[in-house]
Amino acid sequence: MSTARTSAAQAASATKTSWIPLIVVVLTQIQASFAVNALTVSMAGITSDLDTPATSVGTAITAGTFAMAAFILLGAKIGSRFGTRRVFQIAVAIHAAAMAGVGLSQSPAMLFIAQASSGAVIALIAPALTVFIATNYNGAQQARAIGLLAAAIPAAGVLALLIAGWFAESIGWRYSFALVVVLGLVNLLLSFRLKKVPAQPDLGIDWTGAILAAIGIILLSFGFSGLATWGVWLATDAAPFDVLGISLAPLLIILGLVVGQIFFVWISRRQKQKRSRIFDLRVLATSSELAITACMAIMLFVGTAANFLIPLYMQVVQGLTGIQTSFSIIPYTLSIFLASTFVAVLYNRFAPRVLATAGFIVVAGALALIAFTIRGEWGQLFIVIGLILLGLGQGAIVALVFNTLLSSAPKALAGDVGAWRGLVHNLAGSVGIAVASAFAVGMLASMVATAATEHPEISPQLISEVNLDNTNFLTNEQLKQTLEGTSATPSEVAAAVELNAEARLRALQISLLGLGALALLAIVPATRMPGRIAGELPKQLEPNDNDTVDVTIPLNPESDA
Repeated sequence: MSTARTSAAQAASATKTSWIPLIVVVLTQIQASFAVNALTVSMAGITSDLDTPATSVGTAITAGTFAMAAFILLGAKIGSRFGTRRVFQIAVAIHAAAMAGVGLSQSPAMLFIAQASSGAVIALIAPALTVFIATNYNGAQQARAIGLLAAAIPAAGVLALLIAGWFAESIGWRYSFALVVVLGLVNLLLSFRLKKVPAQPDLGIDWTGAILAAIGIILLSFGFSGLATWGVWLATDAAPFDVLGISLAPLLIILGLVVGQIFFVWISRRQKQKRSRIFDLRVLATSSELAITACMAIMLFVGTAANFLIPLYMQVVQGLTGIQTSFSIIPYTLSIFLASTFVAVLYNRFAPRVLATAGFIVVAGALALIAFTIRGEWGQLFIVIGLILLGLGQGAIVALVFNTLLSSAPKALAGDVGAWRGLVHNLAGSVGIAVASAFAVGMLASMVATAATEHPEISPQLISEVNLDNTNFLTNEQLKQTLEGTSATPSEVAAAVELNAEARLRALQISLLGLGALALLAIVPATRMPGRIAGELPKQLEPNDNDTVDVTIPLNPESDA
């Protein structure tokens, strides 16, 4: 009888839940994601106005991403200590100001500072969004809210394509960031309608843990991002320096892993001592939570890698512009949006492990379909079907794993869950792009080198004139321009173009099949996810855990507007 009364009370409460928190969460995520996508879409205008190479814009984007990843764990604790709503409001205001700085930038340095500042405050915003969901919604409503939060990211990408792309071609790229400023002000005003989450003024900040986390994340981020240009093992000419001929990239990755291990040892020790820590390990207390994290990381790795390789092929092989490429992958983007939004309806019928396993099978099948059917024309039917299936699987899994992780933790740890989600999202995404780039370029270089030496029309003299170690994805026209400064005859140029086209296709196919194989391997951790259908999972993560969250603090008081 008591269970029935509890369920009835929860249902009644659910019907009274305001839409305001969800609106704020979705619009704020769009604000943050649109800003990053707008930089990419507006790259041509920015490079022209600021008289700077595209690499400078790329550096600014990277600076924002790294700043967010480095400080996101600290951001969750700052929100808990000083009050989530208050910190969120300050962060949203600073982000709007930073976007104004981007829009008003007169130099690459100003652009860099503004974008880095925006990344740092997103580290405060991201955990707050999770807290707002956890403290305002339960059960099916929570699942839908998380789905919409996940869907807001691809939605922002589409909006950036349509709006920022149009602005860049018509009235100017700066107006895109003026729009972000306006959106920030709207979110700031709406945030005053949110209920306050009580601050924890006595909460200590583990500064040592925060510093260790930041150092480890920055080392890993720089290391993985440098694989393609600095060298996977041996240093290339592009490397800033080398250590006995070894590339800086793998050394940074190793150092980052060492610092990461020190970080986990540090917070584990503080947790045993019941002292404050920058991240609460009870979010990852069981094998189930670890499996959820593994699934999240693999899916984000596969998704970002595919999202890098597919546009690369469109632009290099088909010669599509950035905007044309963006329109070509709209089926993929929209399917992510739809799956993230509507996957919640399946939670009451299927356990997370079933949905995750099915999702990874769909992703693997989609990548295999694209790999085996891709040729020179991207608009063919099976490619479109493959893109749609890939988006459906990816969107469903990302929303599922986040909801499952949040549902598995006490609501008082929602900030830690949000910070962990943001950290995994950024690291897995950056690693996915870096590894996919290094692998695809490596495959291309190997195929070109082998085919060139075996091709009867390509002379050894031409091979000696071309540095095959620096082979990269080039269009046919770019390759012809490269060969103009060599002794290549017209027949050799024609043979090289044919060879390059075949190598590009094979490198992409093998890379996509590799990602598909990784998606199939993800079925292993997927089977370790919870086997129960949706519902409130136990509040206690570990048996006999006496390091409990203070449940006496009301996280969503009815009063306190």
